[in-house]
Amino acid sequence: MDLPLPAPLLEHGYRGEDWGRWLAALPRLERDVLDRWQLVVDGPARAGVSALVLPVRTAEGEPAALRLGWPHPDQEHLHLALRAWAGDAAVTLLRADPRRGVLLLERADASRDLESADVLEACAVIAGLYGRLHRPPLPQLDRLSDVARRWSGELTALDAAGVAPRRFVDQAAGLARELATDPGTDRALLHGDLHYGNVLAGLGEREGEWLAIDGAPLAGDPAFEVAPLLSNRWPEAVASHDLRGALVARLETVVDAAGLDEDRVRGWVVVRSMMEFVWGLGDGRLDRDEVTRALTIVKAVQR
Repeated sequence: MDLPLPAPLLEHGYRGEDWGRWLAALPRLERDVLDRWQLVVDGPARAGVSALVLPVRTAEGEPAALRLGWPHPDQEHLHLALRAWAGDAAVTLLRADPRRGVLLLERADASRDLESADVLEACAVIAGLYGRLHRPPLPQLDRLSDVARRWSGELTALDAAGVAPRRFVDQAAGLARELATDPGTDRALLHGDLHYGNVLAGLGEREGEWLAIDGAPLAGDPAFEVAPLLSNRWPEAVASHDLRGALVARLETVVDAAGLDEDRVRGWVVVRSMMEFVWGLGDGRLDRDEVTRALTIVKAVQR
């Protein structure tokens, strides 16, 4: 019997026909992989916005996690990054069928992430993972310099649309152009999406360790990684009654703990935040709360 799909997977119809086809085929893919790899489901499924994850037991009775991911460019090379990390600061890859977006992973404790930890302590934990994850880039990965070059053009077009403050759009476009030609922009293997919910506690022999999961790996600048730590756990920053101070404290905690260049971190935060407008216009769902958050972050990180 097919397991019901978790709600997060059913809330993204705007992704189009490819997403719909993948979602419709997911129960059959699940049955096929469980059978071929001799896996038994032993707990409730969970999901992010682009993958179904099933706790399973292998034929030898070992716990694992089966990840059935929507095949799309951001995660095309996730299996290669996991192999490169080899369990250092990340869950271990046990088996992969990358063509179908299927990964068998070391099981971590899905009930323990960094969403409820003290936010500055969580920032320090993630900063501590950077140095282990950021190793020489893999040749197959997309390059952040190419992404930045494309973003600079999209931000320039955003200026003409007149939906965002011109001075911030111009600043972001200029930074993107500069970073696209900077030799340090492609220097490391990045996780690409390392926020509080993508770090789980280890199990068994790994108890006491924090492990990165998921990711959108690319060859890039370590300073690029920090932006999600400002935009996530947003209600806590608002509730602090010193929003700018709360955001800067997160940024400075990561910069100090990871030894990053603060100006580069601030630059990437501006670029990534202003790209929220581009993405919102692209899918026709520009959200007032998202716009306010993006602008608040950009203002907070100005020198």
